[in-house]
Amino acid sequence: MQEQGRDRIDAPPVITSEPTPDFPEQKQDPPGLESEMDPRPRYRAERYKAAGKLTGKVALITGGDSGIGRAVALLYAREGADVAIVYLPGEQSDAEETRQVVEEQGRRCLLLPGDLCEPEFCRDVVERTVRELGRLNILVSNAAYLNSKLHLEQLTAEDWDRTFKTNAYAYFHLVMAALPHLDEGDSIIATATEEALKGSTTMIDYAASKAALITFTKSIAPHLAARGVRANVVAPGPTWTVLNVADRHMPPGDLAQVGSETPVGRPAQPEEIAPAYVFLASDADSSFVTGEVLAVTGGETDTR
Repeated sequence: MQEQGRDRIDAPPVITSEPTPDFPEQKQDPPGLESEMDPRPRYRAERYKAAGKLTGKVALITGGDSGIGRAVALLYAREGADVAIVYLPGEQSDAEETRQVVEEQGRRCLLLPGDLCEPEFCRDVVERTVRELGRLNILVSNAAYLNSKLHLEQLTAEDWDRTFKTNAYAYFHLVMAALPHLDEGDSIIATATEEALKGSTTMIDYAASKAALITFTKSIAPHLAARGVRANVVAPGPTWTVLNVADRHMPPGDLAQVGSETPVGRPAQPEEIAPAYVFLASDADSSFVTGEVLAVTGGETDTR
């Protein structure tokens, strides 16, 4: 019998209803397209209940065309924010889908294609967001470059440079460009990885660049707090996104088992990671949280 005063829940819990390995073996050339993945990542978060937490806000999300960035863009729109998304030109079709689902929520979505390895482009996307959407309240630095190494000898100076330019340098340039526009109650959120907390034998330069991102965030957080602005990091565990499918050196057989090592027994779906970004962006929910790393890892607690 249904308990009085409680809603009846027909659907199984999310934790046990998301896709599990084995996944079909697949590979894409970078940067890859989410629309070509099998199965498609889940990002709509249909059981998420919005509460107007970001009404009137404007968010700039890099890597917002797909994966975690797309899921964040959608939830921000459902919470009342307009969004600008940054992506590579080759990801245009994914970006168009993101714009469609954002606009279905009655919010604006500004598309900003380009390469974040270029400092001038980083500055330009901030200025265009402010100019076309009226303000900037939330900066989400989420775009990333990943090219795993099965052997140490595969690590090249060129790849190291590109990884750091995309994952760490772009974050620096975006933060410095955003500073004049951020006010009390605004926030900066960066996407790291659990590998940044413990190192990785295969994601060597990726883990190192994300560790730099974490330390930079912790270093600037006290300066920003004095202005009433918060800076935090989300460190996801294995997540079903095109970043992994387009990883040149990841064997398709390993990809088919991604996330199986977690206590949950599967990778996260983008819709499971995105609420952490709502929490950190909401002044009402996380006003006393800054300089922190929120690990969303499916139970992987060994981050030594």
